[in-house]
Amino acid sequence: MLDNAVKASHDRTFYAQYPEHPKAYGEEAPQSGEVAFKAMLGRPFDRLLQDTDNWQGEEVSPYTMEPLAISYPIIPPDALVMAAQSAAKAWAKLPVTERAAILTESLEAIKQHFFEIAYATMHTTGQSFMMSFQASGPHANDRALEAIAMGYRELQRYPEQLTWEKPMGKSSIVLDKQFKAIPKGVGLVIGCSTFPVWNSLPGIYADLVTGNPVLVKPHPRAVLPIAIVVAAIQQVLKANGQDPLLCQLAADTSEHLNTKALCEHPDVALIDYTGGSAFGNYVEQLPGKTVFTEKAGVNSVIIDSAKDMDAVAQNLAFSVSLYSGQMCTAPQNFFIPERIYDEVANKVRDAVAALVSNPKMGAGTLGALQSDVTFNRALDARSLGAEVLLGGAPVTNEEFAKARTCSPTILETTADAQEVYGRELFGPIILLVRTKDTAESIRLAREMARKHGAITCAAYTTDPAVQAEIAEEMNSVFTPVSFNFTGFIWVNQHAAFSDFHVTGGNPAGNASFTNPEFVLRRFVWVGNRVQVS
Repeated sequence: MLDNAVKASHDRTFYAQYPEHPKAYGEEAPQSGEVAFKAMLGRPFDRLLQDTDNWQGEEVSPYTMEPLAISYPIIPPDALVMAAQSAAKAWAKLPVTERAAILTESLEAIKQHFFEIAYATMHTTGQSFMMSFQASGPHANDRALEAIAMGYRELQRYPEQLTWEKPMGKSSIVLDKQFKAIPKGVGLVIGCSTFPVWNSLPGIYADLVTGNPVLVKPHPRAVLPIAIVVAAIQQVLKANGQDPLLCQLAADTSEHLNTKALCEHPDVALIDYTGGSAFGNYVEQLPGKTVFTEKAGVNSVIIDSAKDMDAVAQNLAFSVSLYSGQMCTAPQNFFIPERIYDEVANKVRDAVAALVSNPKMGAGTLGALQSDVTFNRALDARSLGAEVLLGGAPVTNEEFAKARTCSPTILETTADAQEVYGRELFGPIILLVRTKDTAESIRLAREMARKHGAITCAAYTTDPAVQAEIAEEMNSVFTPVSFNFTGFIWVNQHAAFSDFHVTGGNPAGNASFTNPEFVLRRFVWVGNRVQVS
């Protein structure tokens, strides 16, 4: 597994250790996963090898709007950090080959829980079942394996020890040299409410493979999916003679958050954060911490020309509707030159309307809205100061009558109305921006990425010169571009072992899944020398 993963991360060709098709895991697996999920409801989550007298939980399913009534151990930050430091001593001394072997074994253990993790993700985030399975299961595991492989490779870049000799005429100086990668210390991974596993696993495994212990701080409304993962990691650590408290769940509640106390703890050295920009900026400015962030961004679509505008509209309709726009990669601003504006706007509107009203696709594509905040933002989109081309409305989910849903609202505005489109509007809100020409579209998309950050950009053109210009301008603000996507490939998707997720070069985040810097900044090379007589 490790050799294949290292080769894949170097070659960047298609590779997946964990198939994304549910059938690959056996016909009984989905039903068994559902049974296991339901058995966890209404009781303490007792799989973790950490305990306390304080058990709390507040998760509510976006599909049933009923509490999951699962409680988790609430442990004071000082106790979590002390346990992590104690566990880390032996772990740091293990060769990276042994650490990597144990960690890949833990991924195989997590694989056994893919379907219960899927149901847990579905009923905490609002993702559809298929997205929950793929994102929190095989795709997350592949990203974790990618981080392990990167650490495994980088930690073997230099020899552990050697004899060094410098000729000095009739004599020479001989030194025994030892090169050691010293872990930086306790890591903290702060999860988000929409992708509690996918966004957390790279940081968790990057910390562990580089010899650091890790505290996993989930969003209080999306704990169960990552709790299952942490429990599986702990069990494998214990089975391999390691302290299971190398990886701990640092759960809290909305009323008594522990995030700042953990971030500011003097013995927390590493922080991975996914979420809104305000808290992300705070984390980035903390003194003495090594920080990896993925924050908010304003993702653009630049439409210049296309061979088949209907196919373009259908592809983009799916991209903006998938999980109701609650993806950091989802498009928001569509920059369309006035010469084709009416045609494109009408086609996008019609494609979105057809998708969300399709009884076989609509509810499953949209999923449910994770929070009331996102739901209310979607309902209030009409008041943003733009013309409404297509109003958002609740979409019936025949399986879950109480599901919190809202179809995309499509707004029309002009290039000079940056107060409307110059910010992230998380959720099912799309802004069509009428521009003078493609040159203005490119300028505005570039400006949005430079000022506010961007994780993705979709572009459509049949002109090679325009394509080259878009790539150059968007890449200059560290934004990747996906050109002319139609059919079953969408700008939302980033593939492990091939695509970098976030570049780390603009305000959308300072780190990337998974480049060498993602692991290199978690340890320090130190060299010792002994003179040989």
